[in-house]
Amino acid sequence: MRHLLEIQEQLLPDLMDTLKRRYTVLRQIRSQGMVGRRTLAASLAMTERVLRAETDFLKSQGLLEIESLGMRISRSGELLLDQLEPAMKDLFGLDDLEEQIREAYGLRKVVVVPGDSESSPDVKRELGRAGARALLQEARIGDTIAVTGGSTLAEVAEQMGSPAGGPLKGAWFVPARGGLGESVEIQANTIASKMAKKVGAEYRLLHVPDLLSDDAYQSLVQDPNIQEIVDSIRSSRIIIHGIGDAMEMARRRRLGSEAMEDLRKEGAVAESFGYYFSEEGTVVHRMLTLGLRLEDIVRTEIIIGIAGGVSKAKAIHSVLKFGQEDILVLDEAAAVELCARIACRREP
Repeated sequence: MRHLLEIQEQLLPDLMDTLKRRYTVLRQIRSQGMVGRRTLAASLAMTERVLRAETDFLKSQGLLEIESLGMRISRSGELLLDQLEPAMKDLFGLDDLEEQIREAYGLRKVVVVPGDSESSPDVKRELGRAGARALLQEARIGDTIAVTGGSTLAEVAEQMGSPAGGPLKGAWFVPARGGLGESVEIQANTIASKMAKKVGAEYRLLHVPDLLSDDAYQSLVQDPNIQEIVDSIRSSRIIIHGIGDAMEMARRRRLGSEAMEDLRKEGAVAESFGYYFSEEGTVVHRMLTLGLRLEDIVRTEIIIGIAGGVSKAKAIHSVLKFGQEDILVLDEAAAVELCARIACRREP
């Protein structure tokens, strides 16, 4: 595919430019849902005149639906984007990033989406869409799937209704750990229930704080109802989780200044599953909490990590060095920075 694209680019450079532009327009419309031409032109840094010509062509091909409220991608447009994705990754060089990261960390699969999710909500939606697709490609009827919290996982849940896979009746979604006491929309309980509803699965909730005192932990662990849910979480076949910066997650957990300083001294750079990791992937701090334990993570069959943004590259590297990930979904900005850390050979 790369060889064919290189030949086409030499012989028909204008055709390749047109292909890239129309693919980008379609992808942006899918990301934004129903969108007006002026808003779309601004988000693409394109004049309305040029954009009108492209959207009129795409509509004539049955790839767009244009209404009084704006335009949206058609079912045919959705299918075409899915079919184009491998070729466009090749064209944009993302397949090189995927393969080099996969080999460097011994992963089974890496998915890179174009752009920077830290600076673009549209890219974050695409990141969520890719995460949803990766999960649904692996999930089976009857699975138990543990889900962590965070804004990226909330976007994955939002995108679970997209045409990424079939229904999962008989599967169970569960929160990987307790709640952080933050916005309910990005807590693991909320995300697990939303994912389940999107695909017709079942869910169970864990109504306990993530950070517990010794007394609270001992009391809750004796509760048969709590223990039943915890046993289900710890027997999950799939874990899908976000990756966070250690200090940011410590602040979200409202750890005291002394605990924060201890994390710095221990070299914590990443947080995931409720554990804090050094740059070399060593667990340097763990909290007393119900939910997934390290031994559960090690024996889980499929672990899917998802994160984006340049600022997350160090944390992603740390969690990958821990060595339990199977599938990684990230954006281009994080992938480029990650490749810089491991000295990837980039194609010209």
